[in-house]
Amino acid sequence: MSALSPLPSALPASGSDAPPVRSPSALSAAGRLLRLTLCLSPLLIAVIWGLTNRSLLYEGATRLAHAEPGWLLAGGGLTCLTLVVAACIRQGALPDRLPPGLLLASQFAAGAANHALPAGLGAHAVTVRFLRTRGVPLERATASIALYSVAKSGAKTVVLVMFLLSSSAWRRLGELVPDGMVLVPVVVVVTLAGVAAAVVRPLRRPVTGLVRCALSDARVVHARPSRALALWGGAAALPLVQASVLACTGEALGLGLSWRDVILAYLAAGTAGGAVPVPGGVAVDAALVFTLAAFGAPPAVATATVIGYRVLTDWLPLLPGALVLSAMIRAKVL
Repeated sequence: MSALSPLPSALPASGSDAPPVRSPSALSAAGRLLRLTLCLSPLLIAVIWGLTNRSLLYEGATRLAHAEPGWLLAGGGLTCLTLVVAACIRQGALPDRLPPGLLLASQFAAGAANHALPAGLGAHAVTVRFLRTRGVPLERATASIALYSVAKSGAKTVVLVMFLLSSSAWRRLGELVPDGMVLVPVVVVVTLAGVAAAVVRPLRRPVTGLVRCALSDARVVHARPSRALALWGGAAALPLVQASVLACTGEALGLGLSWRDVILAYLAAGTAGGAVPVPGGVAVDAALVFTLAAFGAPPAVATATVIGYRVLTDWLPLLPGALVLSAMIRAKVL
């Protein structure tokens, strides 16, 4: 009598409802595809931005072809200096010590991300992500962004007032002052945001925590002279360095204005146009052209100067910045 041999235990039972197990190779392939997509997305944004602004690229390149290369090289060097100053401000806004090389690279990558989102949100998002990978808690990273923004605005206002008091060209800015009714929507939005943060409980708790953390970090930062100097010294130097890039471009194209007038025009236009949250600084560029023209520059040369300024500060660093951003994402630094 032959005994029936049992079924091998390795064979799965028929009709089993067990879900199929995905192989580790499939999971790793999906992860690589997602990571590759994230790395290439900044390059895609750069290409789209270039295609949508190809007329400006052509006009700027045509005019800059006849500019003095020495002044353009000086402007390029000052553009690199702006990244160093921005990194100093970021470090000054945080008590924790950050690696200087990676911090500088993150600011280079932040410049590329800034074209995708308005009002500097792209740069802030990259910086917050960088701080998180350095072990900084989210609340403190966000608080450092707030302190960075306050220092930049406050120092820029002080520098603008100093130039207004030391120059007679400020009288020409009267033509550019908008009507008071233009500020009504801004006041309404700010008031509604403040009321919502004070009344709505889901908003009040994180806002209160952010303010408390920002005040605590501000006390720690200002108790260290090196941090306070990096924060406020860098915030005061940044608009001057940026305006010097514009002045170098104007010298290369024969703008015909003094450096003091160009710096004053840059500070005034940046204050007026910065209130409009659009990507790429389009509102600032429009205000800057009108301000330079109000100071006596020919409109065509003023337009070319602003285009050249954008070429030096935004367009030329865009592709390298996108590559740095992709490399930092691939290396999991961001």
